[in-house]
Amino acid sequence: MSTIKDLNSPTEMKLINSTEEEDDGKVRMKKELGLLEGVAIILGIILGSGIFISPKGITEEVDALGTSLAVWVVCGLLSMIGALCYAELGTSIPKSGGDYAYIYEAFGNLPSFLYLWAANLIFVPTTNAIMALTFAKYVIQPFFPDCDIPKHSDTLIAASTLCFLTFLNGYNVKATTRLQNVFMFCKIGAVVLVILVGITWMGMGHLENFANPFDGGTTNPGKLAKAFYSGIFSYSGWNYLNFMTEELQNPYVNLPRAIFISIPLVTLVYVLANMSYLSVLTPDLMKASDAIAVTFGNKLLGKGAWTIPVLVAISAFGGLSVHIMTSSRMLFVGARNGHFPAMLAHLNLKTLSPVPSLLFLNLLSLLMLCTSDIQSLITYCTIVESFFVTLSVSGLLYLRWKQPNMQRPIKIHLIVPVTFVIICIFLLILPCVEAPYVVGIGTLITLSGIPAYYAGVFWKNKPKWFREMMKTLTELCQRVCFSSHED
Repeated sequence: MSTIKDLNSPTEMKLINSTEEEDDGKVRMKKELGLLEGVAIILGIILGSGIFISPKGITEEVDALGTSLAVWVVCGLLSMIGALCYAELGTSIPKSGGDYAYIYEAFGNLPSFLYLWAANLIFVPTTNAIMALTFAKYVIQPFFPDCDIPKHSDTLIAASTLCFLTFLNGYNVKATTRLQNVFMFCKIGAVVLVILVGITWMGMGHLENFANPFDGGTTNPGKLAKAFYSGIFSYSGWNYLNFMTEELQNPYVNLPRAIFISIPLVTLVYVLANMSYLSVLTPDLMKASDAIAVTFGNKLLGKGAWTIPVLVAISAFGGLSVHIMTSSRMLFVGARNGHFPAMLAHLNLKTLSPVPSLLFLNLLSLLMLCTSDIQSLITYCTIVESFFVTLSVSGLLYLRWKQPNMQRPIKIHLIVPVTFVIICIFLLILPCVEAPYVVGIGTLITLSGIPAYYAGVFWKNKPKWFREMMKTLTELCQRVCFSSHED
């Protein structure tokens, strides 16, 4: 392993995007994404399986209908504030890598390594597991409408799905990408169907569930914080356009505009979808359901109820496929930068896909399935990811102080990042009371990256036996995966 390389150098930008061109001897990405494409990217990433899973987790924590809707609105506002901070970061540090680049620029090697370490060991495989379990539950639930699904059946289907999609991504990347249009249609169609059916139901005068909406709601700060994590999980992805800043036309204008259009639109869609759920299902029914959209459809759609689980399952399947593909590239880039073993930066010679990275993440995702409790996985994943988002925005404040003359095409008012960091710190501290085990495990895994960094990256003169062992493992990986490093 070696020290981190410049994330904006020509070498490091190979394979990040296939549309590269030569300009004055330098490799640059084509700026092909306009405002419409930017909005589509944010909407496509955010609108996923979360809206079909998180409502249950929020209701379990807050109990009251009104408090639940308030959590969805506040999570949307928090996402907007965070996205504005990332608009400044993305235009001030126009490098590939998103949080990886921002944390490196502000705090250096070790914190940026810990981000990659936590991303690839915690929230990437955890998100894969959540999406796989969402798919499994929506596939199974229609066959058991009046009883609990068989024990471990969802876990087995989720594990099979993870293995199949890992194989598909490694075997034929083009086939995977061509399916995304169908998956996107189903994803949007499922949400729109829920909203239209709910609005029709409420328009017929069924508003009894909204009487006294805040009665029985919790005021426990720890429970409220856990509810916010379920909501934040559904909004995750608002910062992903920053990974493509170099390809965005006029990013100083289009990046903030895409944010201002997308986040309020997603917030509106999420609030309407939850109003639809809550107009039909009581909080107790939502808590008892493993697939809320299926229960919702069974109440109102009669023989047509099968459409909702089909659309949701296809949506989750497609989202998982994309996430497996993109997350493996993050691990691939981390290995290529010298932050992970070199064998993970190898490509299959036939398909040119990062098969070793795909297999490694698949193994970790399968380990995350040891618990089929989706809400625990969401809390586990979001707490760690939120810490590094907080660190990225803290880097914005640090750079304001350390490099006051740094070029900032977009410069937001100081109160915006300060407010965001303060709120995130509270959300990081409060769950320690309600979910100390989850927080503790996430913290320990993240901190385990410190000795890994010093042993793997900082320590240069490794003993001969260690170098020979890594060489043997690399050669074994090359034979098994028919792979080699990038030329």
